[in-house]
Amino acid sequence: MKYQKDAAAIIAAVGGDENIASLYHCVTRLRFGLKDNAKADQGALQAIAPVMGVNDAGTQYQVIVGNDVPDVYRAIVAELPRLASAETVDGSGAGAASGAGSDAKADGNLAKRTFARFLDFISGTFAPILPAIAGAGLLKGVLALINAFGWVDPTSQTFLIFSAIADAVFFFLPVIVAISAARKLGANPYVAGSLGAILVYPALGTLLGAGDPVALFGIPVTAVTYSYSVIPVLLGVYLMSWVERGFTAIIPSFLKLTFVPMLTLVIVAPITLIALGPLGTFIGNGVAGGINWALDNGGAPAGFVIGALLPLIIMTGMHYTLVPFILQNLATLGYDKFLPLTYVQTFATAGAVFGVFLRARNKQVKALSLSTTFTALMGVTEPALYGLALPLRRPLIASMAGAGVGGAISLGLGVKAYVLAGNGGLPGLPGLVGETFVWAIVGIVVAFIVSTVVSMILGIDESILARTAENAPAAAAAPVAATTDATAAVSGSTARAASGTLPVPTGTVLGEIVSSPMTGELVSLDDVPDATFSKRIVGDGTAIRPTDGRVTSPVDGEVVTVFPTKHAVAVRSDSGVEVLIHVGLDTVNLKGAGFTSHVAVGDRVSTGDLPLDVDLAAIATTNDTLTVIVITNSGDYAVDPGTTGPVRSGDALIRVTRAARTTEGAAV
Repeated sequence: MKYQKDAAAIIAAVGGDENIASLYHCVTRLRFGLKDNAKADQGALQAIAPVMGVNDAGTQYQVIVGNDVPDVYRAIVAELPRLASAETVDGSGAGAASGAGSDAKADGNLAKRTFARFLDFISGTFAPILPAIAGAGLLKGVLALINAFGWVDPTSQTFLIFSAIADAVFFFLPVIVAISAARKLGANPYVAGSLGAILVYPALGTLLGAGDPVALFGIPVTAVTYSYSVIPVLLGVYLMSWVERGFTAIIPSFLKLTFVPMLTLVIVAPITLIALGPLGTFIGNGVAGGINWALDNGGAPAGFVIGALLPLIIMTGMHYTLVPFILQNLATLGYDKFLPLTYVQTFATAGAVFGVFLRARNKQVKALSLSTTFTALMGVTEPALYGLALPLRRPLIASMAGAGVGGAISLGLGVKAYVLAGNGGLPGLPGLVGETFVWAIVGIVVAFIVSTVVSMILGIDESILARTAENAPAAAAAPVAATTDATAAVSGSTARAASGTLPVPTGTVLGEIVSSPMTGELVSLDDVPDATFSKRIVGDGTAIRPTDGRVTSPVDGEVVTVFPTKHAVAVRSDSGVEVLIHVGLDTVNLKGAGFTSHVAVGDRVSTGDLPLDVDLAAIATTNDTLTVIVITNSGDYAVDPGTTGPVRSGDALIRVTRAARTTEGAAV
């Protein structure tokens, strides 16, 4: 295999087999879930031939490879087959964590490692299933809103059917959680799903709920209702991962298919019903009760502290640890008081970057802050937090101030959320519909206003964002004087120059004009809130804030990559220029939702053909739609991207040449 040696080197550089919990890849990078990011050797990774760069994103350790990432991924899986044996929910082939069976190392702090593994297990279990929970939760919120306004008869068959659609996910939550937890632990997800189904089996529920004593082999079985629960099945699947692993090791191969699952269920299911289920219910009720006591009695001071810390908590992923208890509150109490604080944090972050927009003088900073304000209001705060708040620092302080004040109002007035809508922005507001809805809106609005005002008062140091531009490669520097005859400068492709886009020089040979694949506003690659692109690890180019979802071919040539999730496509021109179009940031996580591909690898395309359609409105509810266009083999060329300003699909966008600049000593 071509990358066999490189794969072994990458595995060693990220801390070895025992440090890898999961792995999948997007169009340009390997996305590792490491048990300890500190064990990865960034210098060693960057010395490996196919590795173009490294990005430590906290919950993910990203190794940027570029176009060859599928081949490198397959080489790593060939070295560590377990990474492909338990594919993730999104089908990306991410491996399961081996945390259940891996030995703890003697070095480091045991408590810290244990908590990190617990956090990774919880986040890795609930993150993949949140779309299902959020979708059903939002539908429950919409139904509650419709019912509150009296727009429908709640006893009608139509309403009852839609209520069943919204509630089924939560009723059978043990099944869904079991499958996800098993994937994370490296156990068989379908056997785990069977364990979850046993807990919610109607006949068993009827037996336990009849009021008569129930015993198994003479051992009493506590009457517990497991529908809507999560802790009992988590304990059961954890035990199952060990039992299954033990039977797999001792049972002959020709008997494993039937005997391992049967014996695993025969042992684990009774233990879960007799001991782990009641224990999990007790733990869940106890922890949830403690959290609720703090939320009920802490009042405004507790709301201020929790709200102010939420931006930091969310950035570290620690909020995932509360998901089981939030779900338990919603199931047992019908409401939760922590969820409203997440809405407050979302709008506080939006207000902080909106304050940057009002205060900034640099046009690029204003454009970035306005776009991230919009995405934050839609419930996606990562571009605002990582693109502006963290680099500029003062907006982060402003968001903490706004979230603190909004949290004080929310908790002080007892605001409640009634469903887990999965979105703390405008689309998720139906989750707050209920008796405290008005006060919820007050807390949100105040959080936004306070963050905006504090952000404006603190001001910003725009030079922090400008430093990247100062260090940009010379190939992206000043454009050459324009000419009205683009064809005199280009061989292999033609394009029309537009106002604000690429000036086309005369006298250039062995070059090409790459046309704009979308209509929108040009954004410098320096301002893309993703280091993989802004640092030009994948290649040089530009970005577009699109206003139209049509993605056209930028050159005449051959389609060389269509990513399975359809969020990215690469075309190699007839002269050898390789153009990657990556629609949106982190859109690999959408698993193809909102994207329609019209081409396959090997297809011939001409400039202006339509390889891809994108539902921008749908994507914008969860992700930044900023689209990156880069020349992935830019090491072979001088690349001049267009200037900022409006651009139309088909306009001249990037000039790519092999010649050296002869005008005033600059490179062409």
